[in-house]
Amino acid sequence: AKAYRAGTTTPIEAVDECLAEIEAVDGRIRAFVTVFAEEARAEAGEATKRIGGAKAGGSTAPLPLIFGVPFALKDIIDVAGKVTTAGCAERKNHVASATAPVAQNLIDAGGICLGKVKTVEFARGGWGTNEHMVAAVNPWSTDVPLTCGGSSSGSGACVASLTVPCAVGTDTVRPVPLFFFNRFVRRNGPHRSREL
Repeated sequence: AKAYRAGTTTPIEAVDECLAEIEAVDGRIRAFVTVFAEEARAEAGEATKRIGGAKAGGSTAPLPLIFGVPFALKDIIDVAGKVTTAGCAERKNHVASATAPVAQNLIDAGGICLGKVKTVEFARGGWGTNEHMVAAVNPWSTDVPLTCGGSSSGSGACVASLTVPCAVGTDTVRPVPLFFFNRFVRRNGPHRSREL
């Protein structure tokens, strides 16, 4: 949000850069199930207008931390009107009727959802493999496909490949798999955050 206020970049530029990275590398990484390019560009346009209007009006009020920031959602998290497969091939046509609170909170704070990313079937498994749908690949080892780890394999892969600045994963039983990529993990619960 600070860079947007300073005018060094805009939400439109941020979204376009992420979409270009997804186009360039996701064929190898396979992190994304669905990309919401059209919607993300529209939301980025609205966010950019809001920033411009605030600056023109002389407002110095801080923007929410996630305002205009592109993010991805693990494909067990519902977005109204979008398919949630939960990593299950039989759910390829399951359209969500409502948006999950975690997604709605990010959207309400101005975050821009770029799409849904891979998970193991019903998010039950620690290695990131999925026999029924194509699994994400660790971006640090595309020549010899290595696991992304955890059920949040797509979330880890898309952040590690720098296609998005942040992604939502879940931690039901095991750690979120960013340790497979030597990345920072932010967690809720008693162990608030740690560097792995």
